[in-house]
Order: sequence, then structure tokens, then C-alpha cells
Amino acid sequence: MDFVENGGVVSPAGFQAAGIACGLKRNKAADLALLKSDCPCNFAGTFTTNLFPAAPVQLCKERVLNQKTVRAVVVNSGVANACVGLGGYDDAVKMCEITARELGVAPEEVMVSSTGRIGNRLPMDIIEKGIGMAAKELSYEGGAAAARAIMTTDTRPKELAVSFLVDGKKVTIGGMCKGAGMIAPLMAVPHATMLCYITTDAEVSNETLSAMLGESVSESFNRVNVDGDMSTNDTVLILANGASGVKIEAGTSAAESFRSALDIVTVTLARAIAMDGEGATKFVSVEVAGAANDKEAEYCARTIANSMLCKTAWFGCDPNWGRVLAAAGRSGAAFSPENVSLDYDDMPVVRNGVDAGTPESELCEVMNRNEFTIHLNLGEGNGTFTVWTCDISHEYVTINADYHT
Repeated sequence: MDFVENGGVVSPAGFQAAGIACGLKRNKAADLALLKSDCPCNFAGTFTTNLFPAAPVQLCKERVLNQKTVRAVVVNSGVANACVGLGGYDDAVKMCEITARELGVAPEEVMVSSTGRIGNRLPMDIIEKGIGMAAKELSYEGGAAAARAIMTTDTRPKELAVSFLVDGKKVTIGGMCKGAGMIAPLMAVPHATMLCYITTDAEVSNETLSAMLGESVSESFNRVNVDGDMSTNDTVLILANGASGVKIEAGTSAAESFRSALDIVTVTLARAIAMDGEGATKFVSVEVAGAANDKEAEYCARTIANSMLCKTAWFGCDPNWGRVLAAAGRSGAAFSPENVSLDYDDMPVVRNGVDAGTPESELCEVMNRNEFTIHLNLGEGNGTFTVWTCDISHEYVTINADYHT
């Protein structure tokens, strides 16, 4: 398995992309991205389970269920096209129609996403102009521009690609995502503000893509928590155009290699979201073990990762371990306190439910690191679960008190 230098969504053969500024954002930054395959793609997707799904999510879910292939994806940032009534759905359909016209494909072959402020209608005159601009800018080197165009409060683009060999032929999987705040996705198939687009030049059936993507998302994006807020727009899409000439069939060694490469892409991008959390100064892994089962470990890990008291302590480099235990105790996981142990990285913090005796100054050294891991063992069984999260800083409040893209 090899990482592709400067890799992204156009690293697989047969994909073009573009990213332009059409005026949706007050700061005049890039705000519209276009991704196109030279030939029809098999595809799959996972989407937010929020009961207020954005119009593009509704449309894409329908197409995942009813379409065999797609050719393109259009994405705008700055306006979420969520909670605006039936008109929002019409606008999403219109975005696809405009894109199809510009690219010479069928409207139903276009997928669409939006991200930004909730509750505002899209300025369709600006969108139409922007899609025309993006179509003219499509390039086999346009992945980096597209990755920037889907950003909102992100501080940096997030993209990569990996390649591997199947019978001497190279297969590549590339991806880009955005997300820094309003991040606590729990996506389902075909049901993740977090957007991710994955491309591959392998030939893979929709059924196999759907199964692999669902499993991979569960092990990656669904384990990220920045602030506990699930977006209305979360989406992960994967497109497979077969341009490599390699066919991936379920149950084969090639499928195992494909899934391993896909996991590298999704896990790397998911971790990048937590690392780029709004105002974040620390990347924190919360690893719970020793639970009665995996579900109880998940309850516990998510509660700790979502605790404002824990997250602010991490920002303050305060080893206040009582907050971690308190969060575990209210998580709903069943355990005996006298069996619990806690470590910060490799530093003992709690043993048998009480202070392990490590000097606080040594614990503070761990908390001062840019990355560290909370290891909590409940002493009940073999259940495990990991969540990737970050601290909450003053800057997070500043960003979200003034968020208006």
C-alpha cells in the first residue's frame, strides 16, 4: 500500500475536479466544487440520521437507492440548503440540472451537497454562474482546488490518496473531506457539517461499495466527535469508475486489499477532522476497554468525548481525572467503580477506582502534549470502543458566536 504524493480525488484515473469562488461566502473564498468522471461510476453513500436532513441529502439518498450509475458531484459551501422547505429540494434538483447541462450528462447522474448556514435559500443565480465557471475549470489536477472549495470553518483542506496492486495493475483510492465544527456524525447506509467524497478507478459493484463503505464509515467518521452536534448535511459518497481495468469482487483477496486501502482513506480523513476541530489545540483519543460489551464501551467513550468539563480541562492542560470518571459513571455503561483503571498515555492515573498516586506535575506534562490518549478500563469484560475528539477552547466560542460564513 502506497500513499500518493499530493493525492486526492483526482489521483484515480479518469477523474477531474475544480474549485472556484462564485460569491457565496462573505470572505470571497472558494465556495463551489465540481467532481466529474470520464465514464459512468458505480457508487454508494452514507448520510446523516438527523431528522432535519438537508435537501441535498434527501435527493442523494433517493439516487443511491434508485440509480445504477452517476457521473458527477457538485458541492457548494456557504449555504447549507437545510430547513428551507420544499423550495430547497427544488434548488438541489436545479443544481443537478445546471451541472448536467454544463457537463453534457443526464441530470439524474449528478449528486449534490451543500454546507454552511442552515435556514437560508440558495441564491440560484450565483450558483448557476458558479457551476458554469467550475465546469470550465475542470482538470485532472483540480483536486486541491476542489478540496479548498468545500471548506467552511476548516483551517486547511483534507485530502489524500493511496494505491495498491492487483495482479500487477495499480488501483487508486482518493478522497477529500471537510469538517471542523458541528461534528458528531452517526451515519447509516443509505442514510455524516461533515462532507467526504471518495473516488476509485477500480470496478466495484454498488452492493459491494455500499457494504464496504458502511463498515468503513462506522470505523472512521462515526468515531469523530468535535462538539456533539450532528449536522443536517453529513454525507459520504464513493464513486468507482473502473478506469484501472481492475474488477473488485466480494470475498476475494483483491477485495481485502481494497477494503484496507479504503479504511486508510476514511480513518486518515476522519482523524484530520478532529485534529482541525474549530479552535482545537489538542487531538484526544478516548479509548475505552474492559466494558461488558462493545456497545457499553461506546456509550462510555462518547460520553467522555462529548463532556464539556473534560474538553475544557484538556484545553487548560488540567489532569482533572475526576471529570473523566464522572462522565463514565453517567454514560449508562454498567461497571463496578472499584474495578476501574485510567491512564493518560502511558501514565497511571487511577487504579481500582482511586488515585494511582502519580504526581500531578507528571500528569500535567501529558496534558500539555498536542496529542494524547485517554485509556479507561472498566474491568468488566472484553468490550472496546475508540472516539477521536479534541479540546474546546475560547476560540471555539468565538467562531460559533459569529458564524455566518
